Amino acid sequence: MEAVLSEESTLDPQIAARLRHNDAGLVPAVVQDASTGDVLMMAWMDDVALARTLETRRATYWSRSRQEYWVKGETSGHTQHVRSVRLDCDGDTLLLRVDQVGGACHTGDHTCFDADVLLDEEAE
Repeated sequence: MEAVLSEESTLDPQIAARLRHNDAGLVPAVVQDASTGDVLMMAWMDDVALARTLETRRATYWSRSRQEYWVKGETSGHTQHVRSVRLDCDGDTLLLRVDQVGGACHTGDHTCFDADVLLDEEAE
């Protein structure tokens, strides 16, 4: 099922032309804390979610499990004010730098990337 539903995308056509979507019409969005540099989470966006994020500076994503848009923090209060959005050189990944209020992870943790360390930094 395509992620873009009946909502009409207001994404700038020049930006839309640069995006490389997966088969579901989505682009991964890596979210980074603008103050600390911590990688907080990864989520999915389509053109509508990206357009809404660029317009409001409120992080808006596409939920693959619920098949609906969600604004980060709308129900939890753990909001993300988007400072910047960057597109990587291939056009297939977005980087959002945000001011995070509360935990970014759905578990309430600061980041989604502290559960399992598969390889840690080498000791000096």
